[in-house]
Amino acid sequence: MADGRALPGSFLYADDSSTRLLCAAAHLEEDFALETAVELTEDRLEALGPSLGLGLVAVARHARAAVRRTTVRDALLSGLLVVLAGCVYLGGYGIQVQRGELLGRSLAGIAGTFAAAWAVVLVTERRARARALELITDRTPPEALAPPLEPAVEARLHEQEQTNVVPYHESAERDSPFVGSGVEVQSRVWQPIDVSTPVKSSSGGDPLTAVPFDVIDLHAFVAEEMGGIAGLEGLRAHERLYVLGTRVQYAGQELLPDQLRRPRAVVPPERVRTGLARPGAGMRTYLCLERAGEGGRVVATLFLRARLQHPSLTWEVAAYVVPPLRTDFERVRTLSVDVLGRWWTLFTFTGRGFLPALFRSPARLLGKGAGRAARGLRLWWQRWTIDKRHIEFDYGATDSIRAKAGDWQRVGFSERTDAVDFLQRLQQGVLTATERFLKAHNIDTTSFDQAQQVINHHSYTFQGPIHGPGNYGAGGSVVMGGPGPSGAPGGPGPSPAPAKP
Repeated sequence: MADGRALPGSFLYADDSSTRLLCAAAHLEEDFALETAVELTEDRLEALGPSLGLGLVAVARHARAAVRRTTVRDALLSGLLVVLAGCVYLGGYGIQVQRGELLGRSLAGIAGTFAAAWAVVLVTERRARARALELITDRTPPEALAPPLEPAVEARLHEQEQTNVVPYHESAERDSPFVGSGVEVQSRVWQPIDVSTPVKSSSGGDPLTAVPFDVIDLHAFVAEEMGGIAGLEGLRAHERLYVLGTRVQYAGQELLPDQLRRPRAVVPPERVRTGLARPGAGMRTYLCLERAGEGGRVVATLFLRARLQHPSLTWEVAAYVVPPLRTDFERVRTLSVDVLGRWWTLFTFTGRGFLPALFRSPARLLGKGAGRAARGLRLWWQRWTIDKRHIEFDYGATDSIRAKAGDWQRVGFSERTDAVDFLQRLQQGVLTATERFLKAHNIDTTSFDQAQQVINHHSYTFQGPIHGPGNYGAGGSVVMGGPGPSGAPGGPGPSPAPAKP
């Protein structure tokens, strides 16, 4: 902005908007809270996919708090159900022996039990809504609005937020190893560039001596230069090692210190660079250029991998977009905030829901216990087969919480154009950085100039829901089309449990 230009402020999404919405959804959607708490806080062998732009510690804290609150509610309701059964039995006995006072006590007990159940459901729902509204009205960091988890769990989640290695499940290998990165927009290999010819001397003499380089040098140069070249605020450039889940045990002790535990989320940089210089056996390193849109509603990522086989150099390029959250996860925005509306909706919800909540409470408690036991048995069996039978286990992730919660149908016009602008700036930035790198190493760029014309002919085109590779156009056009096919390969994975009506 020009100096001295005074303009009024404008509404902006909070930087942690997606984190706050998912934390609020954990308080309002019981199934999502339970699924999230299990995935983020319980012991398991499978890795987690990267949840781009999401504060995992905050989400896990609120999910755990929500699960505990509903568990206490169900325990109280189950106790009241036992009391209700006793009152019904007492009433039946009073009728049988023709003692009116017993029948009167029974009816009073039944009425009191129903009133207590109504109050339990009302208080629980009121607290859930209050916590959810607090998350979007209070500027306090969301992780500070819920009780902390065990230190080891939080340390692991903090490490997951900075992950530089992603084990991916063998089922993802058929479509894309970039689990958790959303919907594929484009995937291709750029035109090869001849890097064997030294540049001619500017004085017309002998060609200059080419400076030797490798892909590690090229990746480091591009990562360092991209921020200034692309002109994108908030760009995050880092290298990430992708490992096939069944090959994790061969990737070194840094990734899997114990075969009976989950893989680490962070490994030494040397191990990451090894996957770049010597790829193979299901291990490849990519340069990841990530940028979250306003409020983290959309996250666009460009994955790059240089392929240097003298005399040619090329780039493997894949573009992905994490779409906005589904409407299920924005229910908190529909809650009434005025006193009359807040209490009216709370009373109507409780009136409709307290009887089903009362009579289903034992089933919910038993279901949670049975699920916990089943997960424990499954984990024991996995460890036993690894330890005793030496079975090759797949430690790979299949998706991430943030990617599963996204909905491509909710990508708006401005978000599509922002993502296209971001990806095209990155593409041009990579080309510019590559040209500078080659010139710095005294490599003739004639072949590069020819390849660049072919590469720039293609741009990133969004046309309805994007599934699978090859959805790009030419000439810089951006197509804002209607819905397309939704069942093609390469689409998003299974979603979290849907919201309750």
